[in-house]
Amino acid sequence: MMINRRSLLRTGGVAAAGALGTAAALSSPAKAAGPAPHAHAPGSADPDPTAGVTRTLLQEQPSPAEGWEAVQTLVRIPRRKESGRHSHPGVEVGYIVQGDVVMEFDDGPSLRLRTGDPFFIPDGVIHNARNVGKVTTMMLSTYVVDETKPLVTTY
Repeated sequence: MMINRRSLLRTGGVAAAGALGTAAALSSPAKAAGPAPHAHAPGSADPDPTAGVTRTLLQEQPSPAEGWEAVQTLVRIPRRKESGRHSHPGVEVGYIVQGDVVMEFDDGPSLRLRTGDPFFIPDGVIHNARNVGKVTTMMLSTYVVDETKPLVTTY
């Protein structure tokens, strides 16, 4: 099934994840403005560690390589939240605009990133960005991906 990335990026919630199978449910930008809807006591498990995470589509362009496209997003991760384990069907080149994250990888050591740090995630690598700072983390992420596959696959 062909998925329009622009629609996917504007679709939020668990219903979108169910409808798209392994494609990620990406929240709408409007959800980023308010506080996280699930407050929990320190030390208790967060019932929704990805609540409030948004990916805003900035641009989508064909790549010079046939069958590939470049997609750029602004990712916002609220305090004490995380992106969730996921991968992309191509590379991600990113920059931490604001905040502090620990980038966790299934197949390697974690990487601590702070405001001003660049990062690179290879094709298909499963990763999770966890906000460990005191402010909402903002990441500029540019993907060069297979245009026939969902931008994000969750695990």
